[in-house]
Amino acid sequence: MILKITPAKSIQGIIEVPGDKSISHRALIFGSLCEGQVKITNFLPAEDCLSTLECLRELGVNIEQSGTDVTVHGAGKYGFRAPAGPLDVGNSGTTLRILPGLLAAQPFESTLIGDDSVSKRPMDRIIKPLSLMGANIQSVEGHAPINIKGTQLSAINYQLPVASAQVKSAILLAGLFAEGQTSVSEEFKSRDHTERMLSYLDADSEFAGTTYTISGNSTLKAKPITVPGDISSAAFFLIAALLMPNSKLTIKAVGVNPTRTGLFDALKDAGAGIVMTNKRLVNNEPVADIKISQSLSTTIKPLMIEAKDIPGLVDEIPILAVLATQLDGTSVISGAGELRVKESDRLKSIATQLNSMGANIEEKPDGLVINGPTKLKGAEVDSGGDHRIAMSLAIAGLIAEGQTVINNAECINISFPGFKELLDGVVGSII
Repeated sequence: MILKITPAKSIQGIIEVPGDKSISHRALIFGSLCEGQVKITNFLPAEDCLSTLECLRELGVNIEQSGTDVTVHGAGKYGFRAPAGPLDVGNSGTTLRILPGLLAAQPFESTLIGDDSVSKRPMDRIIKPLSLMGANIQSVEGHAPINIKGTQLSAINYQLPVASAQVKSAILLAGLFAEGQTSVSEEFKSRDHTERMLSYLDADSEFAGTTYTISGNSTLKAKPITVPGDISSAAFFLIAALLMPNSKLTIKAVGVNPTRTGLFDALKDAGAGIVMTNKRLVNNEPVADIKISQSLSTTIKPLMIEAKDIPGLVDEIPILAVLATQLDGTSVISGAGELRVKESDRLKSIATQLNSMGANIEEKPDGLVINGPTKLKGAEVDSGGDHRIAMSLAIAGLIAEGQTVINNAECINISFPGFKELLDGVVGSII
């Protein structure tokens, strides 16, 4: 799919973004472990989440889905069945990295496969801790396909070498089946949707600082789950409003989990006008409405993002790079080497594509140096099959001179079905 973007003057309206991708994955997985029926509302019916849904169905879980409404008939911890063939995760790195925690303890053999992109993701970071628990996992030089022969697991105390919510989730998931208490610690706190959901579903667990402990005796109680709007999806519209003068935008019911609001912290530190209203807690997840009250001006300072900040805004780096091209001065992003092993090498992708539009970005081994402001010009660019790169380039196109043509834009459906229509509704610059 080709997306054509023309310049826009402002962005106006009250909108809602689709359900959080990370929470949608977890609602399916942990809902399948419950004993009873779990009703999920505002589920994200994007390709990645549907990959998780189909894998669970292949494992014998009865799941009914109608748009954003899903009912999971929980199988309990031991109600899964051997799949008839390989479990295809598609492009979903979350599915590939979290499901092994469940499969490692099942009394059958299973194999996880995926597309070319996800098969390049490093899996040793999952295989190592699960193997320490006694898991029998084989890979192809640390990559998918992943073969798992289920066995009895033992509890471990594990220090994450790199903050990763996916690795942490796989270990805690395995800990539900292990003998004893499993704990995971991390230096910098990564997103904690798994911990919050386990607690909400009454797991026997304990949370202290950056260490989370779960008992293998835990059973999960079926409860309804409402998925908040995805803050990473909201980021594209939020940045668009900051970039275009006279914008006035409210994004309703967005998840504002403290482990995901690094974007807000970075923008507020830079002087951007962002306000959270109507704050509340929904199935243990903080939710709020977000209002953008001030568009881009010379009062917004360049961004300074360090390694300690990355876990809280790892998915927002590409769109923050777009913003930085319009700030007066030099923005520096460092400690972001993890972005090189996402759906694409996101540091290289966003630097290359924005530079082709006239930006001045220097790529570093673990980050970017962005000199601004620069006048962007419409160009033919390519997403490289990465949904966040595609959407970031779409926002860049709104402030560029002339038309921007984005190739391989179909990948947007991986996380944000309806992005084109929603953006067109508030700016009218999509062809």
